[in-house]
Amino acid sequence: MQQNIAQELAAQVQQAFAGKQPLRITGSGSKLSSGRAVSAQPLEVTKHCGIVDYTPTELVITARAGTSLQTLESVLAESGQMLPFEPPYLGKDATLGGTIACGLSGPRRPYAGAARDFTLGARIINGRGEILSFGGRVMKNVAGYDASRLMVGAQGTLGVLLEISLKVLPRPVCEHTLIMDMDTGTAIAVMTQLANFALPLTAACHLPATPQQTAQLYLRLSGTEETIMAAVTFIQKQLQKEQQTLSVTEKKNGDGQADAFWQDLRERRLPFFTDANRLWRLSVPPATPVFTETLPGECLLDWGGAQRWLKTDAGADTVQAAAQKMGGHATLFDQEGATLAPLSPALIKMHRQIKTAFDPEGILNPGRLYEGL
Repeated sequence: MQQNIAQELAAQVQQAFAGKQPLRITGSGSKLSSGRAVSAQPLEVTKHCGIVDYTPTELVITARAGTSLQTLESVLAESGQMLPFEPPYLGKDATLGGTIACGLSGPRRPYAGAARDFTLGARIINGRGEILSFGGRVMKNVAGYDASRLMVGAQGTLGVLLEISLKVLPRPVCEHTLIMDMDTGTAIAVMTQLANFALPLTAACHLPATPQQTAQLYLRLSGTEETIMAAVTFIQKQLQKEQQTLSVTEKKNGDGQADAFWQDLRERRLPFFTDANRLWRLSVPPATPVFTETLPGECLLDWGGAQRWLKTDAGADTVQAAAQKMGGHATLFDQEGATLAPLSPALIKMHRQIKTAFDPEGILNPGRLYEGL
């Protein structure tokens, strides 16, 4: 389905700008929990959809913001290609615009790159109702390059996304998943060690122990069959050097259990997530040691240890302070949505200056990221 309603959307923003009327940019609603709730007049962008340009040999695709992720990935799959940052859907009707606006990336992120890294250009409506274009459709185009990347993760506070140009990559020939019984401390050490080698790793996750299951480390390898088998042999030898006598279960691509695991991790559907009323996402250096003494609770490690999902009864100030001490930051997910880590006065000033440049009346998704922004 193709539909271009850019002019209609721009007219609505122009009217809101003239009347200083706040707008809440809405799509499929799959990313509502990724930010703070916004009380404002809705601006519906889902109908602005369709693939604008796609030449598989150029490894670039341009699509309108309302295009469903499912449609986009199906088109790419027909040419043996994919979105390298493995974006979470968090809802069956997820759109490209919501994904880029929230800056979401899946398990492949530390090994391939983030959504921001693959954003080549963007077309937006700013807070005055003007249609602006940044970047382009080729990697060498640097005109406005950083401005297009500013939109990734801005959650619509800087502009209404109309079109996004993304670099895509070929799908791997095959994938294997290694599953090892391993405690958290050992898993962190192993993931940190393996990061020093040129291995075809594309995901690394550690699940905490439960009454039904021992703690396990999951490693995903992607590439050719020959490359993967060489990597498996290398990993086993490295573990033996460290005197790790471990049982390794290997799952090949197409195996329902392995594929489902990575999808459920990406979509936060694993049992770990299902009973969490208050869930913290900590972004820390990958080699950060186990911190259960400081922050007691259950912890799931993703991104090779750099992203840690924590269920704890500790207060917000305690969690934020601990994350900062570890050189990272923490985001709280609860019934109210997502609460980001507090900003320093200098960063708040910078945010406000950027916000004012794109949205002088502050009408676009006000307060979605931070109060007053």
